[in-house]
Parts: sequence; structure tokens; C-alpha cells
Amino acid sequence: MAGLLTLETLGEAVEAGQIDTVLMATVDMQGRLMGKRFHAAHFVNGGWRETHCCNYLLTVDMEMYTVPGYASASWEQGYGDYTLKPDMATLRRLPWLPGTALVLCDIFDHHGDHEVPIAPRSILKRQMARAQAMGFTPMMATELEFFVFQNGYDALRDHGLRDLKPIAGYNEDYHLFQTTKEEPLMRALRNGLYGAGIAVENTKGEAEIGQAEINLRYTDALAMADAHVLVKQAAKEIAHDLGLSVTFMAKYATDRAGSSSHVHQSLAREDGAPAFHDPADPHGMSPVMKHYLAGQLAHAREVTLFLAPYINSYKRFTTGLFAPTKAVWSRDNRTAGFRICGEGSSAVRVECRIGGADLNPCLALAALLAAGLDGIENAMELEPELRGDMYRAETVREVPKTLREAADLAAGSDWLRAALGADVVDHYVHAARWEIAENDRAVTDWDLQRGFERA
Repeated sequence: MAGLLTLETLGEAVEAGQIDTVLMATVDMQGRLMGKRFHAAHFVNGGWRETHCCNYLLTVDMEMYTVPGYASASWEQGYGDYTLKPDMATLRRLPWLPGTALVLCDIFDHHGDHEVPIAPRSILKRQMARAQAMGFTPMMATELEFFVFQNGYDALRDHGLRDLKPIAGYNEDYHLFQTTKEEPLMRALRNGLYGAGIAVENTKGEAEIGQAEINLRYTDALAMADAHVLVKQAAKEIAHDLGLSVTFMAKYATDRAGSSSHVHQSLAREDGAPAFHDPADPHGMSPVMKHYLAGQLAHAREVTLFLAPYINSYKRFTTGLFAPTKAVWSRDNRTAGFRICGEGSSAVRVECRIGGADLNPCLALAALLAAGLDGIENAMELEPELRGDMYRAETVREVPKTLREAADLAAGSDWLRAALGADVVDHYVHAARWEIAENDRAVTDWDLQRGFERA
């Protein structure tokens, strides 16, 4: 696809003066890109083999604070190096950054011998290998929602993130006139991503004031996770260049709907045939699909930590605003945590609607895949479908209500420890509990408004 590069074509572009900078980037715990900018000539002349970074990158929080208590790296261990090795299949132009290319890197130990088990991309690759050993290729797509503001990032920061001005004045779901006003950003985003080798299908207005959605072409899980990370990076960089800002927070305002990242999933067989489709079934769902869905339902509460990783994530789960509160399944029903799309066709698939736009795609896709594969391996029986308004459903499986609950469920899950590795579970539970502790001690605007005068 246009935009993707080989080392040879990159060298030609460098020689022609078209590219002078190469970003060597990796995905951190929060799903952000971290790395270095290389002079393209150095990259081509041997720099592409590897580079190094401080191993604290997989122990810091959103503020880049060195969080104590991790087993992988600490002050006691001296915060040494990891080795970053490029996945050259991800080498691509970044059209929205002049003269720039990017390659995503996997994180290895200091000697470069083994991938670091807690690294997000490594976690997903292990689950993909597990699926491939079973004869399947995991196919996925994430639908990313976000809000666009007229304020730029720098101006907002200077004024304490006050007076946020959404780019729209009304709900713009599917609204073509309002989204025409947003085209300087959205057109640049679509074309920039396409020029970077990411197959964008469309953008649209979402169901809130100033909210947008971007959809990418269905692909294998690792390629989708990589694309998801780049979408967020591109949206922020292009918005900043235009004097705008975007947020992928799950819930930026109490009286606004949240932003989701629905995950569409299916499995392809080795010959490319859809493993989820059975034309003889009333709904087109194969036994493999039913087992896969049964596994996701059985483990839905245990994996929610990887779909909703922050305190704020759980404020999105609000009745009547399209974020699910029940981890049940239903056909073409947006009130359920798991929705069956493409019923009766070869495109039949599972849509998990629990995740927010703040998720790390590597972790979310890995956790969902692990749950689904467990359902297949154990031939789990699919529970009956529920119909109607799931918000009103009683005595059914609920999405965890808080990060504290989700972290406890993950920490206590023997299955999750076996599937992802005890070191992985402990690492990300520790991150969640740090977030909880920091939030517990913070004095918020809500505290001030509630108690300043009346307490």
C-alpha cells in the first residue's frame, strides 16, 4: 500500500531529499508512542538495526512519574536499558510531518535476546501466535471516537483546561453539514493516514456535540493495534498544527456522552475462509464463533481492566448514553456489551462495546483474544441471547463499576494469569492500583465546589 516503505525505498527517498527524519517508536503502557528521532541518513546506514531506551518507560504513569513497586525496573535495579528492534514491516511515511518516516519497534531486554514479556506489543503477539497455532488468524477493527475542540492544546494548558469549546454546537451524529466545518482536520487526518499506509474507510460525526469517529479497514489484530496507535498520534499532531485539540478521554464532561473504542473481532482460517460463519446456522454463527463469544462472556469482568484502564474510564458507563453496563450478548443491539454484527453473512463478527477510547489497543485486543481462544479450547457453551433494553436487565453479568473492582477481578483471576502471564497481570494491576491511590489523595474541583463554603 502507498506510504509503506522498505529499507531500500527509504534509502532512495533519503537520497532524493524527500525524507530526512525517521522516528523509531514503541508503544508504552498507556498506548502512546515513545522513541527517538533519527537523522534518516544514519538510520539507513545501520541505525535501523536497533536503538536503546531506559527501561523506566514501562513503569511510568501518565505524568511520566517513576512509579515504585514494579518488579521489572526500579531505582534499586538502577533503571537500565531496553533494546528497541524495528519491525521493518511497519516502516512508513508520515505525510502530516514534513520529511518524516516512522517504524514501530518491539522491546527486548538489554542484550537484545528476548522480547520483554510486559511490553504491550509483545503481549498481543503472544496471543496471536497462540491463535495461529490453533489454525486461526485473528481479524479485528477498532472504532475510535474522540472530541474536537476549537481551543489549541497550549492555550488550554495555559488556562487550566477551562472554557473548552467543542467544534460543534449540537449533536452531529451522521451530520454532513456540521462535519463539513471540521473538514480541515478530518480530511487531513484521512488523507494523512492513508498516505501512511493505513486503510481509512471513513470519518463521521458521532452522537454528541463536537464528537467524531474514524473507521479503518478490517485487518489482522497486530496491524490494527499499530494503526490504532498511529490514528491517535496523527489526530493530535494534525489538530495541534491547526490550532485545535482533540481528546480520547473516555469521559471528558459529566453531561456529555463518552468516547468508545468498540472492537470488532473474528477469526480467519489458514485458507482465509471466515471461521465464524456457518450458513446453516439461523444467525450464520459457527460453533467456533459461539465458543469464542462464550469465552469472552465468561471472562468479560476479568479483562475489563484492559478495556477500561483508568479511573475516568468507568465514568463512561452511563445508562442511556450507548456505553454498555451489562456484559451480555445480543444481535444488533447497542445496549449490550457484546453485539453480533453481520448476522447471516460471511462478515458475521463479535463487537465488544465495553472499551473506551482511552484503552491501549495492544492490551485490549490481547485480552479479548485470550478470552475468546479459551472459549474455543474448552468448547464453552454460549449462554442464551438477551434481547431488549439491557440497561434495564436485572440479575445479569455487569461491567465492573470502578477501576478498583476491575483491578481486583484481574488480580484474582487464575485464568488471566495463565493466559497472559502472572508477571503481566501483576504489572498492569500495579499500574491500576497506583492510579487509584493517586486519585484517592487528589483534591478535585468536585471537592471544592461541594464543600468549600458548605462543609
